[in-house]
Amino acid sequence: MERQVHVIPFQVLEQVDKVNEIPKGVEMIQAPKVWEQTKGKGITIAILDTGCDRTHPDLRERIIGGINFTEDDNGDKDIFKDYNGHGTHVAGTIAATKNDNGVVGVAPEANLLIVKVLDKAGSGQYQWIIDGIHYAIEQRVDIISMSLGGPEHVPALHEAIQRAIAANILVICAAGNQGDGVDSTDEFDYPGCYNEVISVGAIDLERRSSRFSNSNNEVDVVGPGEKILSTYINGNYATLSGTSMATPHVAGAMALIKILVNASFERHLTERELYAQLVKRTVALGNSPKLEGNGLIYFLNFYDSAAASSNNWFCHYKSK
Repeated sequence: MERQVHVIPFQVLEQVDKVNEIPKGVEMIQAPKVWEQTKGKGITIAILDTGCDRTHPDLRERIIGGINFTEDDNGDKDIFKDYNGHGTHVAGTIAATKNDNGVVGVAPEANLLIVKVLDKAGSGQYQWIIDGIHYAIEQRVDIISMSLGGPEHVPALHEAIQRAIAANILVICAAGNQGDGVDSTDEFDYPGCYNEVISVGAIDLERRSSRFSNSNNEVDVVGPGEKILSTYINGNYATLSGTSMATPHVAGAMALIKILVNASFERHLTERELYAQLVKRTVALGNSPKLEGNGLIYFLNFYDSAAASSNNWFCHYKSK
């Protein structure tokens, strides 16, 4: 299968070698307000991307393993080094360690499983993505994060995602970037437009709809996606923009949500129920649902009881 999938296009705005701050996107969704209760410990997130800088000081304690499905490094399965930067940036937004230096991720104690399915050019075969999803299922991860996309519906990819959902794994994907900057494109990127996944669009740090983000009727939520500071290759940090940057905010948020609501309900919620709990923690921004879905992921009401009547759970839930 030689059809190609790519990282969702992104812009590198700035690179630096030293920072010490909680990124504005992490603050924007109010994640720090949850850290007294949980920082994501015990949750494993598989990042299907360009690999990761496993020696980065903000990430090395979070990475529990990885695998390479690409042809980089002569196809060596054990080398999942990131030569591109995209995967490392995504990883930092999800779970950069809170160590009083560098940056902090949304879920700074979550575990990261690095699944390299895109090569140093940011491209990959659909089969690599499919193999990566199956590997994540075998490793019994809690969440799969994919800031990637391609133009074609591939049944085997869809089936892999359905298998992950059946295993109670949350699958979170970028909605994709629009190319012309108009308000509504109705463009679809796969796997982000599959109904089973949580499809993430982007807004800027002023809560305005991002000029990058696709708009279509499969967008579920939005997250910060412009001028996002995170970890980068060679131990550095970079500010990037794109829906790729919004997706890991939601992946990290779901790690926190899963811990909190499972504890509150005293049972393991299903993928469907967890999605409903995500929807409860959104705020509408006044845009078309094609642009923002249910709205911005926002933890301001997290101190309210997570328990809610099941009659209210699915009022904004798209059919699956």
